[in-house]
Amino acid sequence: MNRRTSFLYFLAVLLIVSLQQVSVRAQTLSFSQTQVAEGKELYDINCASCHGVSLEGAAVIPSLSGASFNAKWSEAPLKNLAIELRQMPPGSQTLLTEDDYKSITAYLMTFNGFAYTESAAAGGLDFESELKLPVFSDVVRVAEQSVAEGAAEILSRFTTVSDAMLLNPPAEDWLIWQGSYDNHGFSALDQINRENVGGLELSWRMPLQTGVNNPGPLVHDGVMYLFTFPDTVLAIDASNGSLLWRYEHHSEVQPSQKKGVALHGDLVYVPTSDLHVLALNARTGKLVWDHKIETGDKYEGYHLRMSPFVVGETVIQGITSLRIPEGGWIDGIDRTTGAHKWRFYTIPRPGEPGGNTWNGIPIEERSGGSVWNAGAYDPELGLVYFGVAPTYNTAPLLYPVNIGGITNDALYTNATIALRPETGELVWHYQHLENDQWDLDWAFERQIVDINFRGQDRRAVINMGKLGILDAVDSATGDYLFSMDMGLQNVVTDIDPLTGYKNINPYTIPQLEEQRLVCSNHYGAKSWPPAAYNPHTKRLYLPLNEGCLEAGPEGRYQVLTTNMQFKEALFPGSNGNMGRVQALDLENQEIEWTHRQPSPVISSILATAGGIVFSGDLNRQFRAFNDETGEILWQGMLDDVPSSTIITYAVDGTQYVAIVAGQTGYHVNDWSRMFSIFAEPEGMPFNDSPKGGAAIWVFALGQ
Repeated sequence: MNRRTSFLYFLAVLLIVSLQQVSVRAQTLSFSQTQVAEGKELYDINCASCHGVSLEGAAVIPSLSGASFNAKWSEAPLKNLAIELRQMPPGSQTLLTEDDYKSITAYLMTFNGFAYTESAAAGGLDFESELKLPVFSDVVRVAEQSVAEGAAEILSRFTTVSDAMLLNPPAEDWLIWQGSYDNHGFSALDQINRENVGGLELSWRMPLQTGVNNPGPLVHDGVMYLFTFPDTVLAIDASNGSLLWRYEHHSEVQPSQKKGVALHGDLVYVPTSDLHVLALNARTGKLVWDHKIETGDKYEGYHLRMSPFVVGETVIQGITSLRIPEGGWIDGIDRTTGAHKWRFYTIPRPGEPGGNTWNGIPIEERSGGSVWNAGAYDPELGLVYFGVAPTYNTAPLLYPVNIGGITNDALYTNATIALRPETGELVWHYQHLENDQWDLDWAFERQIVDINFRGQDRRAVINMGKLGILDAVDSATGDYLFSMDMGLQNVVTDIDPLTGYKNINPYTIPQLEEQRLVCSNHYGAKSWPPAAYNPHTKRLYLPLNEGCLEAGPEGRYQVLTTNMQFKEALFPGSNGNMGRVQALDLENQEIEWTHRQPSPVISSILATAGGIVFSGDLNRQFRAFNDETGEILWQGMLDDVPSSTIITYAVDGTQYVAIVAGQTGYHVNDWSRMFSIFAEPEGMPFNDSPKGGAAIWVFALGQ
């Protein structure tokens, strides 16, 4: 073979090898339009809540498009991208198959300018190959356009949320934190009922970023609005989990747990960790106004935990104050402009009404008075009702100073307060537990109920504190009506039948001489997860837990300033049970039924016209009970701990039930710690299998 022939032969071989490599690469990196479409659906439900509807990323979450993506992945090994994809969504990887990841890859590649081919085989993306990704370009993307058009079509159905709509919410919507202004946590939907609830199946699931949060989703016209960690609002197609838009508020402070958002008009109202209240356009997610809550020269320790509460032209936002002098308050904000309207301090200043109830201590030593939960609203009386938390600086209040005109009741802690929503004027208050020395809040949801009491029709405001004692007071005046004790406490010995005044068991008064059992603990027989009330049956359904404290000179931690030490203890006679769901007949003040279980109940209760009561517990069980008998009719296993209010809604004639799992907070963490301490020695079944990560789960009846 001469030199010319050898050279030609070499070129031929090189050409053949090159063509083979191109052929292999083209085959390996090719994918179909069908894969792209499937990938978009998978991305919208599994990835978009963190990485964005347009793959834009967020503060600490990488973008999947644009310059940064191009710089990292252009001509990078395909298998490296596969390795990273298989780690997503965090904690939920087992939900996606290898073909799912290939479809998501196809969508990412198309979004970033690499075209599909109709001739590709379904398995055209070979994650085990040694070949590289293409060079991505910053082109105008058809995929991005289709995302925007699809979301716009769904969001165009959104109708303005009027005052009338909030006063009488459509059954298919869930417009307010607890479904309605009276906080009943009740739905008139009955497609899911006692007869068919056994056919409940997972309809869709959207992974979320893990963090502290107790979100309550809202739904209107088929669009779900969900507050998620960190300071992020998602608009979601409520029928399938596809993300419609995403808004993230950036701040320099540690994200704090929240209960959710509010709807009114065409706006979504959002609390943030750095003490802003935002108004977003409900159809686009664009910022309309940004209100900064004034705190003077103080900042650390204030939080916005409750969902904003919108009544008429006012957005009402409560502030929590953790160990900060001067305590918390409630602000009124103009819902259209974001301008400040009024402020009500939940701890009175010296010289104000109630200011003489703090044992003479200066305002700088008064703490607490936090507002944790959204209020209730009675449109006939024009009043909003809020609960106020206790103080943390308990030592100066332990013993009265015995000075005329001064008490140690510590108003307005552990009280129900009734305000005018347009001005913040205090109309009445009722204090459920004076001088709380045990951190036994009466700060949770207020519910407005119409009942027959002693032969008369009465409208009452009811609520239950951590002691598991329910109080009912007149909604117009605050006059005491009655109490019901669930039998889970030893702090109160008896209750005055005329005034509701609670006499304290001297054995439980803080001291440092010996260990004493105090029940309930400060985790609460009843805590923030709200109860549900069925107005047709007059029954209240409660999420309760059994637990106590050993208090005295020895313990695991200190909560208050009396120097008393605490450590967890079981409730006497618990017999391996820590959680319970309980039904009360309010008109007769009787317990209808009780379901006891080992695992603490840590979600809200949802009641429906289908005769169902839903709850979720620490062992990841999501259950449906017969509301007449307490019988379990259905249960499903979540892959992480539920942490939210449960809601139900309907889209296109299908009823759904939704719950968020995997985002935690005080209540979940406290009961999880206590349950883990006592589960094994007490023989309580404890699910310690790997957790699946934060997500919203949505169920519907199977086909």
